[in-house]
Amino acid sequence: MLRRLSADDPRFKTVTFTAGLNLLVADKTAASSDTDSRNSAGKSSVIELIHFLLGARATTKSLAMNKALRAITFGLDMDWPGFDQPLEVRRSGSRHKTVALSQDVFGLPTDGLFPDTAGVELTVEQWARAIERDLFGLRGDHPGVSGRTLLSFLARRASSHAFNEPTRTFSQQSVSEASTNLAYLLGLDWQLVDGYRELAARKATRTQLQKAVNDPVWGRIVGSTADLRGQITLAEAQVERLRGQVTAFQVVPEYERLKDRADQVSRRIKQLAQDDVIDQHNLEELQAAVTETTDVDVEYLEPAYRELGVILNDQVRRRFEDVKAFHHSVVRNRRRFLEEEISELTERLAARRAERARLGEDQARLLRELADGGALGALTALQTALGREEAALGALRHRFEAAQTLEASARQITAKSVELQQAVDTDLQERRQQTNEAILLFSQYAQRLYGEGREAYLAIQAGRSSLTITPRIDSDDSRGIASMVIFCFDLTLAVLAHRHGRGPDFLIHDSHLYDGVDERQIAKALTLAAEVTAEEQLQYIVTINTDSLGVATQRGFDPEPYIRSPRLTDEHETGGLFGFRFKTSTKQGTP
Repeated sequence: MLRRLSADDPRFKTVTFTAGLNLLVADKTAASSDTDSRNSAGKSSVIELIHFLLGARATTKSLAMNKALRAITFGLDMDWPGFDQPLEVRRSGSRHKTVALSQDVFGLPTDGLFPDTAGVELTVEQWARAIERDLFGLRGDHPGVSGRTLLSFLARRASSHAFNEPTRTFSQQSVSEASTNLAYLLGLDWQLVDGYRELAARKATRTQLQKAVNDPVWGRIVGSTADLRGQITLAEAQVERLRGQVTAFQVVPEYERLKDRADQVSRRIKQLAQDDVIDQHNLEELQAAVTETTDVDVEYLEPAYRELGVILNDQVRRRFEDVKAFHHSVVRNRRRFLEEEISELTERLAARRAERARLGEDQARLLRELADGGALGALTALQTALGREEAALGALRHRFEAAQTLEASARQITAKSVELQQAVDTDLQERRQQTNEAILLFSQYAQRLYGEGREAYLAIQAGRSSLTITPRIDSDDSRGIASMVIFCFDLTLAVLAHRHGRGPDFLIHDSHLYDGVDERQIAKALTLAAEVTAEEQLQYIVTINTDSLGVATQRGFDPEPYIRSPRLTDEHETGGLFGFRFKTSTKQGTP
């Protein structure tokens, strides 16, 4: 139960609350002009500050973050489970990431903020966990259910458009998120219902992936199964080819030395062939020279001289024989020299033939060894190439699996949706006691407002994409009846949650709820709230304008026992909640 809303600024008008119905009234003063409005009195600001002190995330648009209010420390005194004295909660915009408490709710070390008490300081996240644990009974992991979301149903904010529809508290709230938290408050299997939220996340992911696949650039990251299947086939063939080469590969010892030796042999064989060409040419020339080297025939000289009448004497004949003998000697020596050269060339050619034959055998052996294996470095390079291709193949297979998953995800999501719908429907059948209690309570409250002849029901059904909860009062869909649907629905949630230990003992409504509501229903709603809160030991805080309260009074409702201090006014300077005027965003709440 909330006890007091205060601030360390003396101009702030401290608001006190009690058990049961609490009316925080905004008066229109006699000095107000026709353009003045109770919207400046600060009724919505009360709810904004309560949310701020109960762990709401502070943004630049938050009321407490306003430049005129940042230095002010606001306080909320409230009952806390297990404590005999009210818990004092303090928080300011200048230190919005922390919350100061007058008592230790977590067993944390003492801070020095409250020198006269055992005060502690928590982070906003720690404070939110304490609220979830002690006010809503949430322990351990509870994905899909949040204490802040649960509070938003028990203290709707006009700044979040929470009065637009009963089952959502802000315009962008997903149905699956809202239904999970509502299921918790109603006592249903919220963990099962949370499957809808997970399914919605899968749908959103699939939608984004499908957009990426259809994109000409990003589509290459995943691709289609047909294209990837062909690429995988080619990649597998390449991997098998490289794997076979690695398996058959033999590392040749001293590979580089053998390679160098093979190169040397090849060069030697080439050099021998070149030398053979030269020596063969020289041999042919020498053999031709030997053939041409013969003794000159001189027998014809003497008969020729005789015919000429020249008779050679013995001396001349003797000299001729000497010349002839010398000439024979020269020819013989030349022949012998040529024959020796020919013999040497022939021997060299034969030696080269033998060397070529030997080198040929050596070369063949070296080439066989080199052909059968390779160097360790070559094997390493081959293994590296294999590893690279295997990695590429693995990536293709992962892409193929992703593409298959994406293409099959629509069917899987549909199947999961049907399965989840059946499971939730079965759970609703098994929890007839909880659903019946909620349905009857809502119908009872609605008929208190509109009479027993008006059809009113709370439809709870397992849908394909969410648990659908539809509070309805048969009407002409007027704005006033839509507001009373929210009133009856919130009152049902608050009563059920408090009865079964799933929620705190307070419910808060802004005066916006009663805008456009018929005067008879305003009176009946306030009367009903007073009776229910007394019966259920609850607290109902509602901010209301004097004109709405006046028409309710005319219909027989007596507000005096429930009006709480202070009464706010729209006086320009000091009439509002804060005691002074300042500029504020419409999304922050009014001052």
